[in-house]
Amino acid sequence: MRLFVVGREGQIARSLREAAAWETDLVLQSVGRPEVDLLQPGAVATAIAKFRPDIVVNAAAYTAVDRAEDEPGVAFAINRDGAREVAAAAASENVPIIHFSTDYVFDGTKSGPYKEQDAPNPQNVYGCSKLEGERAVMSVNVRQIVLRTSWVYAPFGGNFVQAIWRKLVEGQRLKIVNDQTGCPTYAPDLAAATIALGRRLIRTGWQSDYAGITHIVGSEAVTWYDFGRLIAKRYVAETAGSAEITPVSSSEYAARAVRPANSRLSTERLQSVFDIRLPSLQTSLDNCLDRILQEQGGQS
Repeated sequence: MRLFVVGREGQIARSLREAAAWETDLVLQSVGRPEVDLLQPGAVATAIAKFRPDIVVNAAAYTAVDRAEDEPGVAFAINRDGAREVAAAAASENVPIIHFSTDYVFDGTKSGPYKEQDAPNPQNVYGCSKLEGERAVMSVNVRQIVLRTSWVYAPFGGNFVQAIWRKLVEGQRLKIVNDQTGCPTYAPDLAAATIALGRRLIRTGWQSDYAGITHIVGSEAVTWYDFGRLIAKRYVAETAGSAEITPVSSSEYAARAVRPANSRLSTERLQSVFDIRLPSLQTSLDNCLDRILQEQGGQS
């Protein structure tokens, strides 16, 4: 299987590269700036045509949620126009695209988990740009799988788990939002699922029910505060240190961009159509923290 990944330094792209290193029958090329810039028309199409992939994965995105409020032009250029460019390039080579999107396309007012057919209503620039990206991808390539995910974390990159662990090590007192609920999703789990999807596409050939939006998130929903407490529990167990965490409201935290209060996504379609289930939250979080601890041990 030849997999062409747009994006190189993000959590999903890096996890895909790591996973591919263990797959003897998988050839993966990951591209990013400056060699391949989504803002440069034609650049990604040339790279895709040269590599001749079986499947294209678009893991590139503008993800600075708060900064996007002040840089909407850049956010839309990457998340909408760049996504369209990648999907069109894949279509021109007659190959499917797997495109990653976000829970932020919803307003968070629903009481239960969001399903794929629920009406989107993004409340910030980032969410708007990603929603337009979904629509752009689906408009130019009939063989597309749009994967909406949420609360992505990894043992590398900038994410909630890394930030909380660092602050615990520094002995900081933490204030964590307790009125936003979502499903933390481990980037290596997303990578494994993406490779499984790719293998399924090659094994079965393209089927019409694959097309469109599919939610793919961790198996359990928690608040940011609950998630922080799980990280702190492991920290205390490993270091015999202490952790002081106070729950706060979103209004007290006062982020630049509005976040959805409910980011829970239903994964019924992921399971019924693709037979994919992600591991438990505790399993994935332990895997992540194991790696963080290993890397800290290697640096000490």
